[in-house]
Amino acid sequence: MKAKELRELTTEELLNKVEELKAELYNLRFASATGNLEKPSKVKDIRKTIARIKLIIREREIENK
Repeated sequence: MKAKELRELTTEELLNKVEELKAELYNLRFASATGNLEKPSKVKDIRKTIARIKLIIREREIENK
């Protein structure tokens, strides 16, 4: 997801999205360990998306102070 799309979501929606992505990342890591991972680049993409979301959440926290 693009940062612009993520900024349109509420903070609660972003937190839910992080949890979903973490679960997906766990499944991808498990698939990687068993050798069944089709797209290894997907792990990197999910990690970057999680980082983007956390950055946006942190920006909002700082903005509200």
